[in-house]
Amino acid sequence: MRHRVVIVGAGFGGLFAAKALRRADVHVTIINGTTYHLFQPLLYQVATGILSEGEVAPPIREVLKRQDNVDVRLGWVEDVDVDAKLVMVNGPGVSYTVPYDTLIVAAGSSQSYFGNDDFAHHAPGMKSIDDALELRARIFNAFEIADVQTDPAAAERWMTFVVVGAGATGTEMAGQIAELAHRTLPGQYRHIDPHRTRIVLVDAVGHVLTNFHDDLSTAALRRLHLLGVEVELDTRVVGVDDTGIDVETVRGPERIEAMTKVWAAGVAASPLARRLAEATGTTTDRAGRLHVRPDSTVPGHPEIFVVGDLMALPGKDGRQLPGVAQVAIQSGRHAAKQILRRLAGKPDGQPFRYFDKGNMAVISRFAAVANIGKVRLSGFPAWLIWLGVHLFYLVGFKNRVTAVLHWAVSFLGRGRSERVSTLQQVHSRAAMREYGDPFAPRPSADQPSEPDQPSEPSALRNAAGPDATSSSPNPSVTVR
Repeated sequence: MRHRVVIVGAGFGGLFAAKALRRADVHVTIINGTTYHLFQPLLYQVATGILSEGEVAPPIREVLKRQDNVDVRLGWVEDVDVDAKLVMVNGPGVSYTVPYDTLIVAAGSSQSYFGNDDFAHHAPGMKSIDDALELRARIFNAFEIADVQTDPAAAERWMTFVVVGAGATGTEMAGQIAELAHRTLPGQYRHIDPHRTRIVLVDAVGHVLTNFHDDLSTAALRRLHLLGVEVELDTRVVGVDDTGIDVETVRGPERIEAMTKVWAAGVAASPLARRLAEATGTTTDRAGRLHVRPDSTVPGHPEIFVVGDLMALPGKDGRQLPGVAQVAIQSGRHAAKQILRRLAGKPDGQPFRYFDKGNMAVISRFAAVANIGKVRLSGFPAWLIWLGVHLFYLVGFKNRVTAVLHWAVSFLGRGRSERVSTLQQVHSRAAMREYGDPFAPRPSADQPSEPDQPSEPSALRNAAGPDATSSSPNPSVTVR
């Protein structure tokens, strides 16, 4: 029987690990909670109408269709039996287990609200396609609703947007909302002036883009000011509700009246990390990431690799490796190489060496910042590099072609190709809370349902077909 490799997650780490094993005599099973691979760095462009969701989320099966040694399975890994070498999976209408010889855990991270999870109802994050589509609906509908207001104060609230978090995602999001309001929408409304839109970028730290060099952070701040973005630093969010956001500033408590809020601050490790830590006796850091050995394996369990956002591993400078795409890609490939060395009877256990290819963030059209080794660029040259790098890492030729066309429409012209929004998108979060998690065990007749379940697409509840939900709530099977 071929060596069985189970990969949990089809993000950058999981997908690139699977690709690196394409010629190996192994059987690879990828388990993922969605049917697509998400290019998360471009989610903000989905939310602001530049790209479609299909361009940043190609189907996993299509990406790996020519790789005969891969089996793709839908579901969430709930637990790991490290003694029996089994992963327990909760899928739509069915629970199942998958045995492994080697396990690669690349489950990624989720949005963190720093213990204030109720903020999520009023300020969606930027971690999933559902988040991006809901934000797109909220952003574009805000202008529509403002246009029909008779109360100027109400119209002003609808035309105020607050972005929490001045990292790359928050900065890019604020810049694109500003371009949308000041460049795309003017002339399309008769009762409001989109130029009067207020965009506020809030962060508790004292700089934007803190992982960039100071001069690039300053350049980004200057560009945001030119775009009309109000940047409120050293400002801590203490409350979020339907109509606004409460903050603590150096001036004291303040309130920003705004109907549309975006949360781009903080990440937390997947809950699977905690379960895996308990099963293996491993410790986690403050963000919930697993402390791993230098070769990215779990201490005492060389058959389990943890890669990407889920691993806590110091880099050359002693600081923890950042949760960025390049770390996930390189650590996923490293895990695959270690497996290949073991199968070939070669010495393994080589430490993971992260090669930092730099950081980039786009502020607006033709303006970005890039920190590549000792080279620091801003403005148009950095934007060109950003364009090339993101095109290179977009999966699939078709997605690259359509992305270029949409970028031409938005950056050379003034249009946004993806402005359609639906009521389903606007109300999706409330609906998902009401209908619950499609992967959770269904309550029996004498067991009350949980009203507040993790937010996952409720449409997947019946994805396995009517037969999967009409008899046994969660039939259990073993996948060989």
